[in-house]
Amino acid sequence: MKRHLLPLLLLAGVACLPAHRAQAQEKPVLNSAPPAVPPVQPRPAETTPVPAPTQEPVTQPEPQPQPEDEPVPRFPQPTRDAPSGLDFPNRGVVKSGEYGPTLTKKFIYSNFGLGFSSFNGLTQFNGSIAPALGFRITDKFAVGPGLSYAYSSYSVPDGYAITASGARSISTSSLGLKAFAQYIVYKEFFLHAEYEVTNAQLIADDGSGYFNKVNRTVTTPLAGVGYRQYVGDKAALDIVGLYNFDNTIYSLYPGLVIRFSFLYNIGK
Repeated sequence: MKRHLLPLLLLAGVACLPAHRAQAQEKPVLNSAPPAVPPVQPRPAETTPVPAPTQEPVTQPEPQPQPEDEPVPRFPQPTRDAPSGLDFPNRGVVKSGEYGPTLTKKFIYSNFGLGFSSFNGLTQFNGSIAPALGFRITDKFAVGPGLSYAYSSYSVPDGYAITASGARSISTSSLGLKAFAQYIVYKEFFLHAEYEVTNAQLIADDGSGYFNKVNRTVTTPLAGVGYRQYVGDKAALDIVGLYNFDNTIYSLYPGLVIRFSFLYNIGK
C-alpha cells in the first residue's frame, strides 16, 4: 500500500509545483530602498513691518533778550544830510524841481494869507485869498494868472479915534487881478513873485487928522521864498513868506505877508 501512495504523492507534488511558482511570481516585491525625503514646502515670505515716520520735535526759538531802549538825545544830532541836526519832512523823497509823483502841465494854485503891521501908531491886520491857475514852462519854472481878494482892518490905541465919528477902527475890502511866477531852487524850496493890480478900498487922511475910505487902483509887487510839502500824488501844501515892496499907508498889504497855499495838479 505504501508502495502505491508514494507515487501518488510525487504526482501530486509535481502537479502543485507550477501553481506554487505562479503564486511566487505574483507575490509583490517589497521595496527595500530607504524612504524618500518629502519635498520641503517654501516658507511664506515674511513681510518686514515699515516703521511709522517719526515726527521730529519742533524746537522753539529761544527768546532773545530785548534791547534796552536807547536814551533819546536831548538835542538833534547832526548828520551828513542835516549838519545842523534839524531835518525837514519829506527830505530825499522828491528831487529838485519835481512836483510830486504826478507831474502835469497845469495846476490849481490857491492861497490865503495873514498879515500884520504898524505905522505911526496905526495898526493894520490883513487877510487875503487868491485862487490861480498855473502853467509849467519847465519842471522848475511855472507862471499863471489869478484873482485876489483882501480884507484889511485898521485900528488905533485906546483913547484915540480913527474916524471923525469917533470910531477906533475901520475896515476895507478889495478885489483885483494878479500874475505869479515860481522857480524851484533846491528840492522843496522855491522863489515866488507876484504882481497885483487891485481895485482897492484904502484909508486916507481927510485933512483933519481922521481917516476915511477911498477907492484907488493899487499895484502891489510881492516877492519871497516858500517851502513845499507834498501830499499824495497830485497835491502839495506851501508856506510862503513875501515882502511887499510898496509898504506905505496906502498899500493894500503890510510889509511882511505870510501865505499858506494849496496846489493841485490837473490834466496830463
